[in-house]
Amino acid sequence: MHPTRPAPATDSHLPVGFDEIVADFDLLDDWEDRYRYVIELGRKLQPLPDRERNDTNKVQGCVSQVWLATTVSPANRAPRLSFVGDSDAHIVRGLIAILFALYSGKTADAILDIDANAVLDRLHLKEHLTPQRSNGLLSMVERIRKDARTVIEGAAKVH
Repeated sequence: MHPTRPAPATDSHLPVGFDEIVADFDLLDDWEDRYRYVIELGRKLQPLPDRERNDTNKVQGCVSQVWLATTVSPANRAPRLSFVGDSDAHIVRGLIAILFALYSGKTADAILDIDANAVLDRLHLKEHLTPQRSNGLLSMVERIRKDARTVIEGAAKVH
């Protein structure tokens, strides 16, 4: 996490909010269309700067290469977390975009209050992702939650 780096433009460039993603999923008739939609969400992600493609930002537990960088923006007493990320797999980039729609711009407490399994179940992803992709998605969620816990704990050094 980089408290001094300006917040990424990702928040303003997200194609849609999480509730809109759920509504769009409900409108799509089959999973081929939903997969294409997820891939399109990933294409709209802000590019990840090369300096953020490092071991510190690499998410462990993903079959694909995944990097997540967290920025903490001070906002009165409750700093907000924003994220940039990338993957070498198109579908995973889309999953990253979904997570950013769910988490980016929220306070650390709000992030930890989200029951990711329950919320993501609204998209019925578990039935349509391979076990490896599902595990990778949960690894990304846990990484975001870890960064939120670090902010709450007030640690001086985080990624």
